[in-house]
Amino acid sequence: VQLQASGGGLVRPGDSLRLSCEAPGFSPDDYTLAWFRRAPEKEREGVACIRSGDGRIYYMDSVNGRFTISRDNAKNTVYLQMNSLKPEDTAVYYCAARSKVYSASWLLMRTYDYWGHGTQVTVSS
Repeated sequence: VQLQASGGGLVRPGDSLRLSCEAPGFSPDDYTLAWFRRAPEKEREGVACIRSGDGRIYYMDSVNGRFTISRDNAKNTVYLQMNSLKPEDTAVYYCAARSKVYSASWLLMRTYDYWGHGTQVTVSS
């Protein structure tokens, strides 16, 4: 099984983008799906997560209110709608999946067994 992220690009501050992650084979009952990002010269960090089972959603503080994670189970796809983009949102964005057996914080990257290739988001005037 593979994760395939897409939708990145070059935008101006204040613009919007929607990232998509195709996740065939990752049942919403069994897998938590999340978006992480890695900015230049920074560590990879968690952006948003939609939990397996109950679909509870989590966001990192700096994107809360601007980004929205959602999941279309019929299309096996998770989205990250990013509004009011800022230059500090510039990063490579990755989608990742982990099994429901993990109860640790969603931010713990080592609990994610599946990672997609990243998609570049650049916010610049």
